Amino acid sequence: MISLLALAIALSGPDSDTPTPADRLAHDQMLVLDTHLDTPELFEHPGWKFDRWHDRDFDKSQVDLPRMEQGGLDGGFFVIYTGQGPLTPEGYAKARNAALTREMWIQRVVAANADKMEFATTPEDAHRIAKAGKRIVFQSIENSYPLGTDLSLLKWYYDQGVRMAGPIHFRNNQFGDSATDKVKQWNGLSPLGKQWVAEMNRLGMLIDVSHSSDDVFDQALALSKVPIIASHSGPRAIFNHPRNLDDERMRKLAKAGGVLQVNSVYLVEGDHDETRNKISDRQDDWWALSAADQRQLIADKAKADATNPYRGADFELFMKSLLHCIAVMGVDHVGIGADWDGGGGVRGMEDITALPKITARLRREGFSDTDIEKIWSGNVLRVLKQAEDWAAKNK
Repeated sequence: MISLLALAIALSGPDSDTPTPADRLAHDQMLVLDTHLDTPELFEHPGWKFDRWHDRDFDKSQVDLPRMEQGGLDGGFFVIYTGQGPLTPEGYAKARNAALTREMWIQRVVAANADKMEFATTPEDAHRIAKAGKRIVFQSIENSYPLGTDLSLLKWYYDQGVRMAGPIHFRNNQFGDSATDKVKQWNGLSPLGKQWVAEMNRLGMLIDVSHSSDDVFDQALALSKVPIIASHSGPRAIFNHPRNLDDERMRKLAKAGGVLQVNSVYLVEGDHDETRNKISDRQDDWWALSAADQRQLIADKAKADATNPYRGADFELFMKSLLHCIAVMGVDHVGIGADWDGGGGVRGMEDITALPKITARLRREGFSDTDIEKIWSGNVLRVLKQAEDWAAKNK
């Protein structure tokens, strides 16, 4: 007689995106992390609760505790993001306050859900927390602009549990050049940016070069005493965008022991539609709408999606990107940082409930469960440990 598992495989087909029971079991037995969760931005919205199931079609959110359980996401790096402002004392002060507020909200949400989630700062913490059945909360900084010119603030964030930071976002700042700014200001890292690299090494924090220019990537790779990471980037060979890395730099990153965490954006040109864009803008303020306006928003979105559905990147293209990175860099130097709640997600993988599909596809591609778990968590935890160990030895 054919087994139920064999029947499930036969019915779904070897190339199906639907995980089999064996795929799901393998996924659930792995430690699954994502290195770029922008969800803390939602923590500040009145009425939005991380312990409740949310619908992406309503509030655009992609991560919450119930969906982490459904998608088998054990945790990841929750991001303290601050938008870029002017390089002035006033700009720095405003950004500092915004970053401190976001950090405070992360602390509040973890405290309010202490039975379900816990802060981690080391690989050992991550394994212990997962074994206890809780979700793992690492913290990272996206855009070091709020530091102003005071690098001692990095130590304060380290003491709050932050273990990864990137110097730059979409525009040049006091630390260096952005991949997406129109002009070069520093031709790489600024003098302060080079001091930032040294301080990050000293503290034992992972250097994140996503959003950095090619020159900053090259200089950070050369200056850092430990491997660096790109927490949410992709391959330029799949889509030629300055936020993505070319194959040569990907190989250099791997040779230096670093890791590229594959993004789910910058895979194709954006599919923009005026009607959908206006609805998206309304969704940004969903929490401030009346009950009637919320119902109307849902109806309008359903109509727009039916009339002119989104035609951007899909799961197949995301997997093509991931597999390209593995082919170029090797399985020991690739991970996943999909940019959830920060613009990530593709058709067929709209939120984290779809994560088991990645495991299933990698298994169908012939990767062992051991190697797949490296991609999900082993590689990033390795470089985190290397940063920690170097700092301890060089105090």
